Amino acid sequence: MKSLRQLLTGEDVIQLVIRLGLLALLIIWTFLIIRPFVPILAWSGVLAVAFYPAFSWVAKILGGRPKTAAIILTLITLGIVIGPATWLGISAVDGVRELAHQLGTGDLVLQSAPEQLKSWPLVGPWLYELWDQAYNNVRTAVREVAPYLQPLAGPLLSLAGDAGLGTLQFLVSVFVAGFLFPHGPRLVAAGRNFLFRIVPEQSEHFLSLAGATIRAVAQGVIGVAIVQALLAGIGFKLASVPSAGLLAFIVLLLSIVQIGAFLLVLLPVIIWIWTAKDVTTALLLTVFFVLVGFIDTMLKPLVMGRGLTTPTIVIFVGVIGGTLAHGIVGLFIGPIILSVAWELTMAWIRTEDRAETGKG
Repeated sequence: MKSLRQLLTGEDVIQLVIRLGLLALLIIWTFLIIRPFVPILAWSGVLAVAFYPAFSWVAKILGGRPKTAAIILTLITLGIVIGPATWLGISAVDGVRELAHQLGTGDLVLQSAPEQLKSWPLVGPWLYELWDQAYNNVRTAVREVAPYLQPLAGPLLSLAGDAGLGTLQFLVSVFVAGFLFPHGPRLVAAGRNFLFRIVPEQSEHFLSLAGATIRAVAQGVIGVAIVQALLAGIGFKLASVPSAGLLAFIVLLLSIVQIGAFLLVLLPVIIWIWTAKDVTTALLLTVFFVLVGFIDTMLKPLVMGRGLTTPTIVIFVGVIGGTLAHGIVGLFIGPIILSVAWELTMAWIRTEDRAETGKG
């Protein structure tokens, strides 16, 4: 420190402070300008990394035409977002608004046990009694906690109000990801150079780990959850299940946080269907919902290139924190960003531990 003071005069110190201050001001100002676009850029990057293998395959099939391949993937993704996802999203928003209204008024509507259950052979009376007891207990509990649930109405309405902005962010992200596809190799090279300046010895490993984690979470967790929620929502609509969109949104959340939606959502819906539909319809819908309930078990081994080691609590915190920070888009980018941060941190700790062991 003394040698630095000896080398720098008072005027040099003042100039250094001014330069550092201007640099800090420039960085902060730049962040404030791009902050509204951070969720869009983050989700675009995730889409580009997750779908880059598909992009490379399509470009190869087309005889090395990356721009045409990017346009095709962009149109397919837009068709999914604008079509079934938007249809399901509107239904979910209506369901969230209705739930917020019920919370605000303290009058939650619960489904009582259907009388048809009594006529079922063997298990009918037992199911009716179980449902009726649960209905009475839950109704009593809801009445007691209703005053404490009313503050949740505001955040729920805010979440529903952000749905339109979230849809627009999704659309813009798809377009941006389409532009990123052809520039994939240059972006990877830029990322590699950036990491080389920070962790020279582990830059290649960290870059590969980050890409693998993004693909694993985006495809194996987020992607499977979206497919499961879309199929469940379509089934709910076909079965005329009340609050179909809201139930599909709950399926999405439970699937993302790795809890599973079969026991908590799909099984009660199946029971309701058998009380409200004819035998043939109920049987077909039951088979469909059973397949939907276990679709994550079937798809995850196919779409995940490696076993996901990120703890469930990290994904759960990413879902909650991402939603609170960035709205609907944060629901998807939150667990991905947090999973990447977790994996890189664990890899860095393991590297340090091996280095210490080698020295010892």
